Amino acid sequence: MAVSPGFWSGRRVFLTGHSGFKGGWLALWLSELGAEVRGYSLPPCTSPAFHDAARLAERVSGEFADIRDAERLARSLAVFRPEIVLHLAAQPLVRESYRAPAQTYATNVTGTLNLLEAVRQCDSVRAVLVVTSDKCYENREWLWPYREQDALGGHDPYSSSKACVEILCASWRESFLRERGVALATARAGNVIGGGDWSADRLLPDILRVWAAGESLTLRYPEAVRPWQHVLDPLQGYLLLAQALVEQGQAVAQAWNFGPGSEGTATVGEVVQTMSRLWAGESRWDIELIAQPHEAGLLTLDSSKARQLLGWRPNWDLEQALQRTLQWHRAWRDGQDMQQYSRAQIADHEGGNQ
Repeated sequence: MAVSPGFWSGRRVFLTGHSGFKGGWLALWLSELGAEVRGYSLPPCTSPAFHDAARLAERVSGEFADIRDAERLARSLAVFRPEIVLHLAAQPLVRESYRAPAQTYATNVTGTLNLLEAVRQCDSVRAVLVVTSDKCYENREWLWPYREQDALGGHDPYSSSKACVEILCASWRESFLRERGVALATARAGNVIGGGDWSADRLLPDILRVWAAGESLTLRYPEAVRPWQHVLDPLQGYLLLAQALVEQGQAVAQAWNFGPGSEGTATVGEVVQTMSRLWAGESRWDIELIAQPHEAGLLTLDSSKARQLLGWRPNWDLEQALQRTLQWHRAWRDGQDMQQYSRAQIADHEGGNQ
């Protein structure tokens, strides 16, 4: 199922986290679809950043503010009066959550609470989609992919905070929003990759940064298995789900997985080996010997519900996702117009080009 420009054209969409990696790509895609987007986010936390490289300020209106500021968030939502709210603003890094656990909970949990309370005060909202993480599950390191009804948990503060957000959303849906006719869903995606991500402590940004400098990459968890996917694949799922929330209401107001199948599941080491083959130049890596903070060793998602009920599927397999990421990075490095290039990559993805 393709994303419908006819549905999105003219829709008023309030998007938190528009200055981030995933949020920036989503903001640009919504703009391409003709939606009227209002962004709400902290300023970009990296330099360079997708928000700046793609010149999003030319396409999307927004303000730089903190979702922990409940009064300002509620005021911004009330003034814009959106029909759809997409919540992506978060502290998204596991290792950062070990360094700043209280800030992680304040942003991820209290920030989401502030947004849901703002929605309660805004009668224009019909649908809310809150993006959490595949790490919200109680990870038992088993071979089976996690389904939406499996137990929530989280060893590290980041994962735990996302499980808390899932519980919070379920409570507010049943306690307040359902009776007001507001459809609230949550979305859980795997490890996303793509052009324009310069975050610290993420594999692909680390690869591109280190190898471009002619240095050796240090791997912390080479045997860890993850569901890898290009950022446009889960974003397509979010757009399809948000459309369904408006058109079908409470029937789809629940939790949803958006992860790749077996074609996107690989170890960190396997991803590095594939990138080394695609890389035009020297590529070296070694293994970190110092003990690292705990991260999940095996994590995969069962996305059959989204495939069957929303008609969603990943358009690009892992190698294609890695190729598109590297191509975007090279275009940026060569000084190309990255707004135009990113728009073309969205069109390429929507066309289902393999």
